Amino acid sequence: MLNLIQIVSSSPPKSMLLRRIFTSISSSPYKTNLHRSFIPLAISSSSNSQVKFRPPSSISMSSSSENNKNEKLDEARRSTILPSVTGSTKPELLRGIESVLGSPFSSDPFTPKPNPLIIVISGPSGVGKDAVIKKLREVRQGLHFVVTATTREKRIGEVDGVDYHFVSKEKFLELVDSNELLEYALVYGDYKGIPKQQIRDFMSKGKDIILRVDIQGAATLRKILGDSAIFVFLVAESEEELVNRLVDRKTETIDTLIVRIKTAREEVKHMRNFDYVVVNAEGKLDNAVKLVESIIDAEKAKVLQRKAVV
Repeated sequence: MLNLIQIVSSSPPKSMLLRRIFTSISSSPYKTNLHRSFIPLAISSSSNSQVKFRPPSSISMSSSSENNKNEKLDEARRSTILPSVTGSTKPELLRGIESVLGSPFSSDPFTPKPNPLIIVISGPSGVGKDAVIKKLREVRQGLHFVVTATTREKRIGEVDGVDYHFVSKEKFLELVDSNELLEYALVYGDYKGIPKQQIRDFMSKGKDIILRVDIQGAATLRKILGDSAIFVFLVAESEEELVNRLVDRKTETIDTLIVRIKTAREEVKHMRNFDYVVVNAEGKLDNAVKLVESIIDAEKAKVLQRKAVV
């Protein structure tokens, strides 16, 4: 075996030294194994450094051999546990994979069940809020429309407890005093308010909540609920179309009609305070309803869910 060769700063040039080393290797009786006997440890660019060669460590070789043995054992162990893909039933194959992984597969869903939503629908008078909500309830399961309490007179075709809870002014003020209303307001001389208990009861059953409010009520709910609820602004195609609808209702005097139109002009300016805007075009009710459904579906697919507490 060759002795350790040390190269110091007084040695000949590097090229000459390398030729001497290889000449010595060629004439050595151990030359057949010399490629295994010399491994460089370090080479430094410093003129005072030393370049040393030493035999490989027997510990490293034994460690590598041990790792190979362990890998073969693991492979053999897996082959005895894991059934054949083609020669096993699906349950056998799944159980075998579970054994290799060390734990059973979970049947829990990757995503939790979406939280119940509160959807606030608002917009100017005559925009068709009632029509959109009615159709939405017909085509979509799992919704509860919160029936608003009001002191105004019942219109032709309206049903108490379905369209509104029609109550006296005295009864309404009792609800206010007992803090049983989420929000309330005086609108065109009549009170309107949202009962809290309805919301709690149906959200506890996993139902999504639909609230119909005017612009003033939506602003109040935004302060109360913040971003935990979805706010949808419903509009007509244009101001002209909105006025035509108000006129066609024939439920207003000329004075109240002018008041509603002037109010609607101001209310449209609040659109920017809502999360979504939906155009309820004349004769295209289904399109508006589908868009509201898409909004609900998108909210339920969010990673970070809204969570409303009433």
